[in-house]
Amino acid sequence: MNYDALIIVDMQTALVEAEPYNWVTVVDNIKELLDSCRKKDLPIIYIQHDGGIGDELEHGSVGWTVYKEIAPMPDEKIFEKQYNSAFRKTGLHEYLQKIGVKNIILCGMQTEYCLDVTCKVAFEYEYEVTIPQSTTTTFDNAFASGKDLAEYYENKIWNNRYAKVVSMEQVLK
Repeated sequence: MNYDALIIVDMQTALVEAEPYNWVTVVDNIKELLDSCRKKDLPIIYIQHDGGIGDELEHGSVGWTVYKEIAPMPDEKIFEKQYNSAFRKTGLHEYLQKIGVKNIILCGMQTEYCLDVTCKVAFEYEYEVTIPQSTTTTFDNAFASGKDLAEYYENKIWNNRYAKVVSMEQVLK
């Protein structure tokens, strides 16, 4: 499949440094996606969550910045959000329409929160969404491990419903 853009959700310093499930592999895979997309001159879009004053993701704080290993280049677009959806009151949808995006690669965190909502809203806006395996992550919680959540969403919630979940090799072809 030909892709039109890569969207990276909430891969911010405070979250990554808290070491969510499989975080090293996720960061490495996103670095590989970035390298491939940059070589093909595909638009790369970062989403940053602003948790408000005093939050670890407060705008402008060290924790709010995109994790250094996958930091944006000066010409790459960044949208800031205050909701779980990367589309709500951010201008992302309008921007994607303006540049003619139909097929997106989606990755980032947290699996069951911002990534899930963003995936479903993208589906509702009729984007073709592809999520490469092992490019999403989250934390253990009282109900499930980060591993179980990532695998459940990739295999049972998103795949062939809201997105195509495929191997990294398939995306990089």
